[in-house]
Order: sequence, then structure tokens, then C-alpha cells
Amino acid sequence: MKAPRLRPLAQLLAPSVDFCAASQTRWLHRTRPQPPIPKPRPFVPDVQTFLTLIGRGLSKHASKFPSWDALFSLSSPQLQELGIEPPRTRRYLLQWLNKYRLGALGPGGDFEHVRDGQALLRVAMPPAQVLSNARWVVNVPLDQADAPQEQLPEKLPRPRGYLVKGFKSIVGPYAMPLPGRDGAVVKVTEGMWEDRRGHKIDGGERRRAEVRFKRRSAERRAELEAQMGR
Repeated sequence: MKAPRLRPLAQLLAPSVDFCAASQTRWLHRTRPQPPIPKPRPFVPDVQTFLTLIGRGLSKHASKFPSWDALFSLSSPQLQELGIEPPRTRRYLLQWLNKYRLGALGPGGDFEHVRDGQALLRVAMPPAQVLSNARWVVNVPLDQADAPQEQLPEKLPRPRGYLVKGFKSIVGPYAMPLPGRDGAVVKVTEGMWEDRRGHKIDGGERRRAEVRFKRRSAERRAELEAQMGR
């Protein structure tokens, strides 16, 4: 007679599988290590520059981040508390923070010689051990803008995305030729790394069929009216 009474009590005392799973999930979430905080780079030395490069008007929020580490440590809810709106802007910022961690940078991200947001590019011949006559684009210190090539350091970085066109013209993203001098300069520019948003055609996917149906109806109506008016 006691067994039927004890069975419900045993069921109440037994741990719930769902409860245990939820508890383990919360515990794992709390103990998950934070992603590493990458170091600033010569072309991206601080928060203001980073937000300027990625565009979308995020540079106006630079004062909300007290440090570089703070920028790379905040979660989406914390960004919302700081007033980073709308949600797609927060997602965009978090995506770029992750890309920066992975080294997926925009133009100039691999520059090594930068001063006051400017990098100098020059045309140089490859070292003697390289069997090629193709000229290289190299990033040189600004104080060596007019130095002869033989006085330049032996090892200079070759930034990605910049090429020599013709004899000495440098082409590449945001490369501005130096008037009356050899070389080009690249300056930090608003939206330089920005991922451009696609342009919605006919109102986007959800409204496209409706918009096109109304357009065809209007065209047929106009054709009928034109025929009746003849």
C-alpha cells in the first residue's frame, strides 16, 4: 500500500533531465573563455581609427569605448547598453571585430610604416636573388620619401593590393600619387574598409512579387487606356 504513495514522491525528488541540461549549458556559457584581444596595428592604432575604417557612421561612437581592450571585450547586449543601434549595426561591428581577430583586414592593414594615419608607397626593384624584372610596390618610412633606392632598407613590406602600372605609377585602393615625386600616399579614410550593403530591387525579397505584380497591372491598365483612346 505504501508503494503507490512513494512513487510520486520519488519522481519529485529525481533530478530532471531538462533541468540538468540547462544547468550544464549555463555553466559552460559562463566558463567559456573570452576570444583573444588582438593588438593594434600601425594603420589601426586605436579605437577611433578602427571605427573610422569600417564605416557605417560608427566613428561617432568612439568615445563610448574607454580602451582598445574594451572594444574587443563587449558583447551585443553591452553594445546595446552603450547605445549602438540599430541591431544590424551591432552585428556589423561584431563581425568586423571577429574579422580583425582573424587578420582579415582591408587595404592598408598590412602596412608597417605609418605616421599620423598616412603610409608612403614607393616603387622598388626586387632583390638581386629574385629573377624578375617586375617592379615592386613597397611601404617605406615617411622620412625616406626622397631617398635613393640604394639607401632604402633591404627588407621592406610589400602591401597587398598595390601594383606598379607603367613605369612608376602605383595603383591600388585609396593610393594618391605624390605630385612631382615618385610614389603614392594612402591615408586613413572614413569607410575605407566598409562592407557595402546591397541595393534592394523592387523592395527586397518579401515585397518583390507584390511590387512587380502592381507594376504589371499598372502597365496593362495604361495599355488598355491607350487602346481605348485611339
